[in-house]
Amino acid sequence: MKEQKRILCIDYGARRVGIAITDPLRIFVYPLTTIENNSFFWETFDTLIREYDIEKFILGYPLKEDGSRSSSTELIEKFRSELEKKMNIPIEYYDERYSSELAKDRIIQSVSSKKKRRDKSLVDKNAAAIILEDYLRENGGYS
Repeated sequence: MKEQKRILCIDYGARRVGIAITDPLRIFVYPLTTIENNSFFWETFDTLIREYDIEKFILGYPLKEDGSRSSSTELIEKFRSELEKKMNIPIEYYDERYSSELAKDRIIQSVSSKKKRRDKSLVDKNAAAIILEDYLRENGGYS
């Protein structure tokens, strides 16, 4: 079976950016890392992109429960615009509602140390993984 390129998911936030990635066969999703959203963000992100063979970005899109735009929607749209200028890789939005809450539940179930559970970067990369899992499930690439 020929290996496919990977899909990378971004859970963008003002302070931290959660990153999840598929394996080359798109069978598994890995909560890869969380990058601090500071002056070194693009340098760190670019290094990641060169390390993996990325075919597409999935960008978590924050909507309110009723489906309307949230206060973070404009922030995400500005980030997408910058990402499009810097990378020649297709980008798709994907609804990220409830991903952080589901990530917190997942961490509580899988991380026994209360001290480790307080690490906010765990939530960000796990939220990105949940978004990517949902995307793959909906688009026929994940069972």
